[in-house]
Amino acid sequence: MSFAGGLLSVLVAAALSWAARPTWVPTLISYAIGALLGAAFLEVLPHAIEAAESPERAAMNILAGILIFFVLEKLVLWRHCHDEGCHGHGHDHHGHAQGHHGHAEAAGHDHGRSGLLILVGDTFHNFVDGVLIAAAFVESTPLGIVTAMAIIAHEIPQEAGDFLILLHSGYSRTKALVFNLLSSLATLVGGILAYFALSHVQSLVPVFLALAAASMIYVAVADLIPGLHKRTELRATAQQVLLIAAGIASIVLAHPLAERALG
Repeated sequence: MSFAGGLLSVLVAAALSWAARPTWVPTLISYAIGALLGAAFLEVLPHAIEAAESPERAAMNILAGILIFFVLEKLVLWRHCHDEGCHGHGHDHHGHAQGHHGHAEAAGHDHGRSGLLILVGDTFHNFVDGVLIAAAFVESTPLGIVTAMAIIAHEIPQEAGDFLILLHSGYSRTKALVFNLLSSLATLVGGILAYFALSHVQSLVPVFLALAAASMIYVAVADLIPGLHKRTELRATAQQVLLIAAGIASIVLAHPLAERALG
């Protein structure tokens, strides 16, 4: 079920995103921002706080995660600058991550930064999903099945957002699908490890949850939202707000199902 859950959510999300043309990506990034923030604040953070020893410990883990992803992004930038040279072009690199104007740069190549961070964070999240599925199966088989179905349901909108962000980072559709599928294997790893060593793996769940939340928040707020401000006209702003709200709403609609299954 861990394998099927991860695989199915990625394939359905990819099918939803596959039709998107590159010129649509900057617009659809608004939806991805909503899905990321919705998943982080409505799904992952509550579980991270609940699973941690204290709210303060959870907050420290999230803060550490944000700093880790900041450093990771710097390392990716430094590597790119070393390979291609980018004297005084730091703002240009950041601009790439922010979607540009929707013209020739509509795919918004940001040298893989947002895509890399999303894949790392999604791998943590998928690992925890596998742990949750295994924990539910240890409790009872029906609960395990319902939990897996709930995780698939609330992963689809987030995976669709992730797929769009990978396109935004310059990945081809095929590469985006392959990397998302590889990331989804973490669900299987988490499920197997949790099933055979549940007590040990569960102690790591709060940390993985905090890192997953930190990655979602960092990418949405630091890399993607600033790009939306490049278009200040009222129509574009209204469209962005509606799409962000749609992304959040998709998580909200899936939230009660996941809560009932996991609760």
